[in-house]
Amino acid sequence: MDSAAFAAEVRLGAADWDARGAVPADVVKALAHAGFLAADLPASAGGAGRTQAELGELCADFGGVCSALRALITVQGMVAAAVRRWGTPEQRARWLPGLARGDVLAGFAATEPGAGSDLSAVTTSAEREAGQVRLRGRKLWVTFGQVADVFLVLATCAGRPVAVLVEADRPGTAIEPVRGQLGLRAAQLAHVRFDGVLVPAGNLLAPPGFGLSHVVATALDHGRFTVAWGCVGMAEACLRAAAAHASDRVQGGVRLAEHPAVRALLGRSLADTSAARELCIRAAAQRDGGEPAAVAGTVLAKYVAAGAAAAVADRAGQVLGAAGCAEDSLVGRFFRDAKVMRIIEGADEVAEQQLGGYALRWRP
Repeated sequence: MDSAAFAAEVRLGAADWDARGAVPADVVKALAHAGFLAADLPASAGGAGRTQAELGELCADFGGVCSALRALITVQGMVAAAVRRWGTPEQRARWLPGLARGDVLAGFAATEPGAGSDLSAVTTSAEREAGQVRLRGRKLWVTFGQVADVFLVLATCAGRPVAVLVEADRPGTAIEPVRGQLGLRAAQLAHVRFDGVLVPAGNLLAPPGFGLSHVVATALDHGRFTVAWGCVGMAEACLRAAAAHASDRVQGGVRLAEHPAVRALLGRSLADTSAARELCIRAAAQRDGGEPAAVAGTVLAKYVAAGAAAAVADRAGQVLGAAGCAEDSLVGRFFRDAKVMRIIEGADEVAEQQLGGYALRWRP
């Protein structure tokens, strides 16, 4: 089954998952069995070997149905990308096949109470002890942290940033479920506390000093790309819903679609959605081609796509009116989710500063 067919099959359950605050375990297993987790890993690592363009379209398919499903694909891919790029052969052999099969669910644990956009401010510590590493600290907003089997943790060791793989069943690891947040309500978020957790030194990913600038940067770059495409899916779904409602809804003997103001809302939404998709297509081509501009292209795509998802969901809500405020409304759910998209994997303001730096070096 391809991703569009799978997404269509589970579409009707998404509102219920959002209300319950969890994606059913059997859906997660089916997603993994279909080869949609860490799908861009090569076949030699257990993945499906999808191109970046194919991965993007997959994320758009799921983004247009359930942001939590897309988030699962994102976080699994983030950790897999970091292990693939910076792991030793032994680490890659140990972790990548399980991540691709879904036997191992991953969590990305970077954010802290005092470290959000500025991850250099993390205070979680990793101390070496006779062939082991002891972790102490607390991480916030870990996507699928309630069910993750392993966490990629950003910490500091002797003043240098390190990335450590920490199994969730290690003694001293405490999971604090998060419920009722604004968006991504089915993504089973958690705060995670590490109270003197011991892991083997072999769980360190890359040398000390590389944890933020290399390992986490790789994970975040992958995350931005998949979030961008997920936002395209959200925007397209909201535009379809608004256009359908405007075509069907009659007020005072006139279809909503005949009102100039409604057509203007739909037109702006079409422009925003189309621009976001084209930037994501370009970012995918840059990544598949190994172009130096791929990182900047991904930041731009994520920034524009997140803004498009938020704007189109807002306009769709105006078109649908009360129908968009219903408990099971896709538009209402995406309105909430879209706000989160403008914060995660680099808030709008951070992206604008990065893009400003790229603009200073840009030449037509």
